[in-house]
Amino acid sequence: MKNIDNKNSGDNENLNNNREGANNADAMKKNELPKVLQNEVQVNNLFFYQKSEVLYVMTFHFVNRFLPSKGDRTVDQMLQAARSGKQNIIEGMAEGVASAELQLKLLNVARSSFKELRADYEDYLQTRHLFIWNKQHPRYNEMLHFCRYHNLVADYEPYFHKWNDEELCNIALSLLHIIDKMMKTYLEGLDKQFVTQGGIKERMYAARTGYRKGQEEELLRLTGNNRDLQEMNRQLQDNNKSLQEENRLLHEKNKQLRQEVPILRQQIEQLLSEKRHLEVLLAQARSYKEHR
Repeated sequence: MKNIDNKNSGDNENLNNNREGANNADAMKKNELPKVLQNEVQVNNLFFYQKSEVLYVMTFHFVNRFLPSKGDRTVDQMLQAARSGKQNIIEGMAEGVASAELQLKLLNVARSSFKELRADYEDYLQTRHLFIWNKQHPRYNEMLHFCRYHNLVADYEPYFHKWNDEELCNIALSLLHIIDKMMKTYLEGLDKQFVTQGGIKERMYAARTGYRKGQEEELLRLTGNNRDLQEMNRQLQDNNKSLQEENRLLHEKNKQLRQEVPILRQQIEQLLSEKRHLEVLLAQARSYKEHR
């Protein structure tokens, strides 16, 4: 059993945290503020949580079928361990939004509960001289394949009242080992994320200092823009003065031209009068020439 290689450990649950880290790095490049709260992982999408639900329901049916209803503390202990593992995963993933440290602690509590449950199943088999299936057992590979690739309670439910106690115990042990391997991989990712990104305090500090730095940069930018606008305003004022001066000169020129208009009209009338006089003289000269 201890050589089981869990191929599901590399599924889509491993890790949204790494994507989160990449997103934070991209955000920093875009001058966006780093996030204080992490994105909440949907616990129902985690394969190791789905298997933990199967394990809890399976344990419930196991203790009701094969352990005495009264006088045996193992019943409560096994149910409590199965429930504790499942519930601590839920709480740990919820706490991970704010506290990576608390998330790590709760997920480790869940692993501890599952290890306690595994010991109870192993004790049951040993005290009743039943077998813990290993690679040499004819049904080992079939059991392992089934546990690896089936994650939902509905996949196992038809067998809860068909499997005998040895079968149920070995299925539970296989699930427990796979869950532990998955959670170990997940926790290694969380540990790496905590080392590289820090916890809530580091993110709060980074967000606050990032905000203040952004405000200072914005103030510098606005100060620079204000100087540019003041310079543009000065240039516009100079241009306005130049235009006003040009307008004054044009107004004076227009006034001067208006004053010259009557004089020009008199000159034109004088020229027209002289033209008419020359035309009369020309007509008289032609008439005199004809009478000669």
